[in-house]
Amino acid sequence: MSTRHDTVAPTPLDIRLRETQEAFDSVATDYDGPRGNNELIQRMRHTLWATVRAELPAGSRLLDLGCGTGIDAVEFARSRFRVTASDWSPRMVERARERARAAGVSERLDAVHVGIQELDRIDGEFDGVYSNFGPLNCAPDLRQVATECARLVRHGGSLVFSVMGRVVPWEVGHYAMRGRLRRAMVRGARGVTPVGMNKHTIWTWYYFPREFYAAFSEHFTLSSYRALSLFLPPPYMIDRVQRRPAFYERLGRMDDRLGGLPLLRDMGDHFLIVMHRR
Repeated sequence: MSTRHDTVAPTPLDIRLRETQEAFDSVATDYDGPRGNNELIQRMRHTLWATVRAELPAGSRLLDLGCGTGIDAVEFARSRFRVTASDWSPRMVERARERARAAGVSERLDAVHVGIQELDRIDGEFDGVYSNFGPLNCAPDLRQVATECARLVRHGGSLVFSVMGRVVPWEVGHYAMRGRLRRAMVRGARGVTPVGMNKHTIWTWYYFPREFYAAFSEHFTLSSYRALSLFLPPPYMIDRVQRRPAFYERLGRMDDRLGGLPLLRDMGDHFLIVMHRR
């Protein structure tokens, strides 16, 4: 007599999540270098740091969604915040834990292997949630994320998210001039889009700021949003900046002065959006 063991085939969503995880696992060892932390990335990173500090005092409890190797989480832990840093990539979480130990902030930083689609696994109350450089673009159900954030964030608490936008003039021009029109328009796609990285695939959704906010509007009020890297090029064009640093520094100052203006704030490599719990 034989016993039948039925196996459940992975769904398309399961496959996409696994492929995205594998993509980030594959770059975890060098993500602190030019791939994930060049001068253009650092400039955007510092804008998020300043915004979180303006929103919440030191000592606040923060949740980091998509912490990567823990650069942001360690910075906030050093500044006396208490941080739970989460990521879908187990290798990224390992790197974040190593960074926290090396910085001597492990008592204020807890790195956990939890994907953005698994926030129901996190308990407690947080003063704020932040996410940097587009982990939320990989969330398969943004409204579910919003519901979980509402559960986790105290009333009056803050969300500070850096999200990949739809309209990047530099990117459109760069690829259009090379005859790669399909690549130039990739961010305009509706629904999920496969994006290559290190011979792997990251499954990505792109958003306009108010399109993104719509998923959170039931539980959060919109405080502000602004463009990041609008006049400056996207981080993968860092070679341009390195050849003409003075010129691009002027463009960076234009980002700082003008990136929050109507229309302009709807463009850029990323946008930085701030919301408050109702």
